Amino acid sequence: MPTLRQLEYLVTVAEFGSFTRAAAELHVSQPTLSSQIAVLEREVGGSLLDRLPRTVRLTPAGRALIPHARAALTEARRTLTAARQTVGLEGGELDVAAVHSATLGLLPAPLRRWRQTHPGVQLGLHEYRHGDELTTAMRNGEADVAIGPTPDDWSGDLLSLGDEELLIVLASDDPLAGWQGPLELNFLADRAWVHFAPEHGLAELLDKACAEAGFSPKVALRAEQTASAPLLAAAGLGPTLVPASIISVGFDGLIFETSPPTRRPLAVYHRLNADPLTVEFSRSIAAEVELMPPHIAMRLRPSGRTRPTTSP
Repeated sequence: MPTLRQLEYLVTVAEFGSFTRAAAELHVSQPTLSSQIAVLEREVGGSLLDRLPRTVRLTPAGRALIPHARAALTEARRTLTAARQTVGLEGGELDVAAVHSATLGLLPAPLRRWRQTHPGVQLGLHEYRHGDELTTAMRNGEADVAIGPTPDDWSGDLLSLGDEELLIVLASDDPLAGWQGPLELNFLADRAWVHFAPEHGLAELLDKACAEAGFSPKVALRAEQTASAPLLAAAGLGPTLVPASIISVGFDGLIFETSPPTRRPLAVYHRLNADPLTVEFSRSIAAEVELMPPHIAMRLRPSGRTRPTTSP
């Protein structure tokens, strides 16, 4: 049976006449969108869309299906609305806490979808520089739900978001511009780094990664804001190490995975016996978050060249 998500994909592609624009509207990668449409076409036993050079249009089968798809989506929204009204999810306030990097990279798309499905819920956002500050704020009751590094000793409910990848960023004209594949941190041991303010959580993570690679990073400058670090690195002030999710589309710099990979576990968590609104929000975020944006995955340089034997 077709899923509601597949029907939503079909309706959106039909409305925009483009896989690219529909994928942007739905906040999914184009390959994911195309794959799900193909699954739906196999389910119904025929093509639903004509893929033309400059547009996409419905086939006769697609035109026959589209009113039923819209009706199914409308009925699903009505059903959810009735259920949410019953358990109190259509109104109220929710205080969300997150580390800076999560607000920059992971949360915009999930929060947008949440607002679309819960327009009556008022959201408050509190941002923190370090995962420990985030956990302390949650223990002090400053927020209902938190998104950030997985705490070591949280006694409430916790949903894992998986491991967040951290990437090396360099200027586009760096000598490593021709390098392919993951990059060992110790190749950059002689460089002065774009670091972070000492109280910033990424400062601790960068120091730890470099220590495991056998060196202590020299500091070119320290950034207070998470978003500043990749921009400063791309400007040629030194390498930096940042979460993949904060690197924007069209970013003008080199991006490398580390060897071995540098990762940190992330989670969404809240107190025990939380209200239905908090639980629903946590589950929604856990289902929506993508830790490696498609545009980053595609830009990572493929393996293939022999690695240098000395630091570049």
